Amino acid sequence: MLFQLDLKERTFLSGIGNAAARLGMDAYLVGGYVRDKILGRPTQDMDIVCLGDGILLAESIAATLRPRPHVSVFRRFGTAMFHYQGRDIEFVGARKESYQENSRKPEVDKGTLEDDQFRRDFTINALAISLNENNFGELIDPFEGIRHLSEKRIKTPLEPGKTFSDDPLRMLRAIRFATQLGFTIDPETLEAIHRYRDRIRIVSQERITTELNKILLSRTPSTGFRLIFETGLLALILPELQDLHGVVYQDGKGHKDNFFHTLEVVDNLTKKSDDLWVRWAAVLHDVAKPQTKRFEKGVGWTFHGHDAIGAAMVPKIFRRLRLPLDHKMKFVQILGRLHLRPISLTKEEITDSAVRRLLYEAGEDLEDLLHLCEADITSKNPQKVTRYLENYRILREKLVEVEEKDRIRNWQPPVSGELIMETFGIGPSPVVGEIKNRIREAVLEGEIPNQFEDACRLMLEEGKRRQLTICKSPLLS
Repeated sequence: MLFQLDLKERTFLSGIGNAAARLGMDAYLVGGYVRDKILGRPTQDMDIVCLGDGILLAESIAATLRPRPHVSVFRRFGTAMFHYQGRDIEFVGARKESYQENSRKPEVDKGTLEDDQFRRDFTINALAISLNENNFGELIDPFEGIRHLSEKRIKTPLEPGKTFSDDPLRMLRAIRFATQLGFTIDPETLEAIHRYRDRIRIVSQERITTELNKILLSRTPSTGFRLIFETGLLALILPELQDLHGVVYQDGKGHKDNFFHTLEVVDNLTKKSDDLWVRWAAVLHDVAKPQTKRFEKGVGWTFHGHDAIGAAMVPKIFRRLRLPLDHKMKFVQILGRLHLRPISLTKEEITDSAVRRLLYEAGEDLEDLLHLCEADITSKNPQKVTRYLENYRILREKLVEVEEKDRIRNWQPPVSGELIMETFGIGPSPVVGEIKNRIREAVLEGEIPNQFEDACRLMLEEGKRRQLTICKSPLLS
């Protein structure tokens, strides 16, 4: 079977084949590029396997290209790569691998194309295209990868226990591919993931988190998280999410299963945002519900404080998952801490002061917060959903109205700590913060307009009340 290549691809790949021939090698295009071309998915990166020295082949080809690309060499792994015309192109010599029980780093020997295909993770990733003159474009499919693509099936080329025991990250990769491609995992392969799940402990956290992020960025992340849960991997990777699973009944009243609710929220959010960190906020927004679950007679199940406690849990989770401990983490915390605030505003008469406070605390993250809150509507009652969404529409109108009037979003109090110290001739001290907070609260509560002169008058009043001496009045400047 010949593989269909467009003219530009054929010209570029035949150049690789010719360069390999001059070095006395055979060369093949393998893996994801072949798979995605067959599926009609966008694809850029190429993996080239040669029967010889992959580094030598990469350097030889780069020397013929204009402009000449820089070749990155990884001698320890026998690979080289360069970026050319929007593509990352990686070269490696065909190899066979053997693994030690407590490591996913293989011992590598030179091998044949067949050896190289045997070491691939899944049949759909073991497809190869010949770049050699005598059979250029021929598809080499030793494990029925084409059939499995048509069946939308993820299956290992070897006995799955060996595949996953050798490299346990492949268990998460199977789930990630199933999620991204909308495929199902072969039953024998799926059972092996469950059986070998404890092997995931030898994989670096960074590699695990990379797969989690790719699952989260897919069209339907719940597919992946359900599989991670069903195979027993979730308890090992993200136990806080696992702990959300289950329903408890008391006096005939049960709460919803917060694990499956969370998955619904994440899926709902994908329709609104493709931002990874908004999606992480959805994953973690209810993470403290197990710790805060209480049953109150006459009320039912409550989760008071899960918003604040959940936000406080985020740094520890991010640290363990090797996620960034910077503004992205703080963003996830903000959305978690505030995710009940808009909901509470829709359940009562909306006051200007409450809206000002939300605008101030959410700042530039307000739209993402509202997307999360709307995604949090998972009721199966269409009338309830319609009512909740209408309430959010009214809240959005009120937010626009108050912002246009008071200019609170991303607002900084009009009186700074430096001005307070200069006015009263004092140094840094608790009283400076107290006066600043009093001015901020007065503006947010609507006691004074959001104007410099009004804030200064209140500052002077507060100073007088505290028996501070006015050294320089800003109203006289």
